[in-house]
Amino acid sequence: MFTRRNFLGTGLGALAVPALAACSRSTGSAPAGAQLLTATDVHVADYPTVTAVKWIGQQLEHKTGGRLKLRQYHSGQLGRESEAIDMARFGAIDITRVYSGALNNAFPLTQALCLPYVFESVAHMRRALDGGVADAVLKGFETRDLVGLAIYDSGARCFYNTKHPIVEPKDLHGLKLRVASSDIFIQLMRLLGANPTPMSLGDTFSGMETHMIDGAENNMRSFHSSRHFEAAHYWSQSDHSYAPDVLLMSRQSLEALTPADRALVIETARESVTVMRQQWDASENTARQAVADFGITFNAVDMPAFRKAADPLLQRYLQQPALAALTRRIRDFA
Repeated sequence: MFTRRNFLGTGLGALAVPALAACSRSTGSAPAGAQLLTATDVHVADYPTVTAVKWIGQQLEHKTGGRLKLRQYHSGQLGRESEAIDMARFGAIDITRVYSGALNNAFPLTQALCLPYVFESVAHMRRALDGGVADAVLKGFETRDLVGLAIYDSGARCFYNTKHPIVEPKDLHGLKLRVASSDIFIQLMRLLGANPTPMSLGDTFSGMETHMIDGAENNMRSFHSSRHFEAAHYWSQSDHSYAPDVLLMSRQSLEALTPADRALVIETARESVTVMRQQWDASENTARQAVADFGITFNAVDMPAFRKAADPLLQRYLQQPALAALTRRIRDFA
């Protein structure tokens, strides 16, 4: 079986990676002549991004009569997102879903999707992505052995913690908050007075239980599926970012397909955005009700105060012409 340990043991060696890629495609019950694609995600089996990619696999298998199949490794079976990006680049896996914040350094245009208070709402974000912003960002992956297949939205990112409600930025002062390994989010937390602690999603629950950290920032769906609400009982609706997810494919893997199959994979991935959004909307409502039933304390925040506190970071990034231009396009859809 192709596992994270198998992969990491190679040290990403140039000779070992092609062998692993071949191994991953030959496993399973695919009929002779069929091609088995692999996909990975750190989220659990019923998470909307996972179910959307599962839908892609079902469509590919149906439309090709079983010639194209897809196997998923969800729940972080093959490691963290940073490792998944490298595995896709080297062709050891075919498809991965990655949080856009993890892509900011290598793919600068993704920064526009993560900046604080650029999007006004989920509806605004979806209008912007569908209006050409997604295409502009996805095109930027062509330079790094990856193909941008689709952008999946990921709801509003908010604060939750084990201590108290957060109403004003000053309420964050001194709190140790888990953030993804993203310069934007690290800088934002510092600007707001918190102590950012980069940490994987999988380590966050134990981090709160052992008091290594006091809380985190994430969307409602992840707050629920990761069981973080069992440790952090205060949810503050800051909506400070709507940073979406990106579905990526190894360029090597895509080019190994026939031209017709390449077009089919790309088309099906784009179609899966609608599937993902439907799943997201339904499951986010369910998640919110579940954590409310658990007894989580919800509160609104002083939104003007948060916007004002975050603005210096936004203005600093907008000094980059490409980011400023893309952000203006986003704002046009507000």
